[in-house]
Amino acid sequence: MIEHVVRVSPSAERLPRDRQLAWALAKVATARAPLDADAAAMVANRVIDNAAVAMASLSRRPVSVARAQARPHRTAPGASVFGADPALRVSPEWAAWANGTAVRELDFHDTYLAADYSHPGDNIPPLLAVAQHVGASGADLLRGLLAAYEVHVALVTGICLHKHKIDHVAHLSAATACGLGALLRLPTEVVYQAIGQAVHTTTATRQSRKGEISSWKAYAPAFAGKAAIEAVDRAMRGEGAPAPIYEGEDGFIAWLLDGPDAAYTVPLPAPGDPLRGILRTYTKEHSAEYQAQALIDLARAMRDKVPGIDTAAGVDRIASIVLYTSHHTHHVIGSGANDPQKYDPTASRETLDHSIPYILAVALQDGAWHHVRSYDPQRAGRPDTVALWHKITTVEDSEWTRRYHSPDPAQKAFGGRLEITLTDGTVLEDSLALADAHPDGARPFDRPAYVRKFTTLAEGVVTADAQREFLDAVARLADLTGAELTALFPTVDHAAIADADAALPQGIFR
Repeated sequence: MIEHVVRVSPSAERLPRDRQLAWALAKVATARAPLDADAAAMVANRVIDNAAVAMASLSRRPVSVARAQARPHRTAPGASVFGADPALRVSPEWAAWANGTAVRELDFHDTYLAADYSHPGDNIPPLLAVAQHVGASGADLLRGLLAAYEVHVALVTGICLHKHKIDHVAHLSAATACGLGALLRLPTEVVYQAIGQAVHTTTATRQSRKGEISSWKAYAPAFAGKAAIEAVDRAMRGEGAPAPIYEGEDGFIAWLLDGPDAAYTVPLPAPGDPLRGILRTYTKEHSAEYQAQALIDLARAMRDKVPGIDTAAGVDRIASIVLYTSHHTHHVIGSGANDPQKYDPTASRETLDHSIPYILAVALQDGAWHHVRSYDPQRAGRPDTVALWHKITTVEDSEWTRRYHSPDPAQKAFGGRLEITLTDGTVLEDSLALADAHPDGARPFDRPAYVRKFTTLAEGVVTADAQREFLDAVARLADLTGAELTALFPTVDHAAIADADAALPQGIFR
């Protein structure tokens, strides 16, 4: 492992490229790293995971809109669109837009948390679209995805964006550019320029995840993937980028992050090391913000300790519920965010999946979590749920914050301690550090779990035969030819999503 130190450099010093972070990332993408079997198997798992959550979201309005925007951009060879006619092929950047939105809409795929936050699976739609368009093989796609995950994990490990209210898709676009560089076997110079363009055009504020959270949360990573494809295309044609994109005195770090005196350390693989970053990431069992995963499991475990909690009478016996947790959980999805929307039963689904008080209330009452039923407006507005919800607050606990940021896998934790105080003075408490589905949790996700997630979420949308065909193709990912990449798009029963598409008003693209 190489620890690449990133500092702001005055323009007059002309920082050499081999000392710039974008160049170091491009070198990772263009190196001929040996293939790690475990990492390769995990790529296949995440392709299944992405398709699973995409199938479950096809009839949701943002996904229908993105699909409708992509349809007019037909081209050949082109790339497939989840939920569209199998014969349809559109320009790869528009396929990435539609498919990326489908994957992200339910907030239900993989995650990596360190200095910042990320959903590395967001790299899959743009890379798959380009691979299909250029006729790349499954092995090419695999190589690209390993590079994208590696770079994404490295950036999220070393550079915090959220402290400065910058959205995490700025790291995603750089990773996607690197993944495309590896997929296409581009020169280091081209990948370097593409990174600069991608980061420059996808740096945005975190307002997309604050206050009244809208459907843009689903579109944001799709936009980053689309922008990265366009950046790579321009760089391949000889166009340059602002440089140095990270270290420049008027650039990313100097004005948007910790300032001109800042230093960051980004861990990168040494030449000849296999790309295993994907093995540090983890997927979701529940359709909610990742910090809620362990807490949903904790609520399910504590439910039986509070008889009648799913009734108005049972809720009346509860004086308060306090979650002691990390800084991030408290300030981003907890009461520390000071967002009244997090306690509003009429709030959007995107807001509710970033409200741990709401999530705990429903999980405590239902003993389960469902990607549709748990967010239903009638469920959110149930009077006893609203009453319970407003008794729940969060508190930052320094020990949980320390564990959240710990580099030691044995110490790292994304959970908290739940304290339920009854009106008679009884205090019930329990804690959970990691989600059951985490690699170090009680029930780590394995290939059968990914397959179950897919078959569950695809039910009613993809026939049993089509499900089997898709899963068989993923199992042969490294051996697929370019023509066979179409099999990574499950054939959909269009009747299941026709009403959603028909209900859309017209836009500019026809």
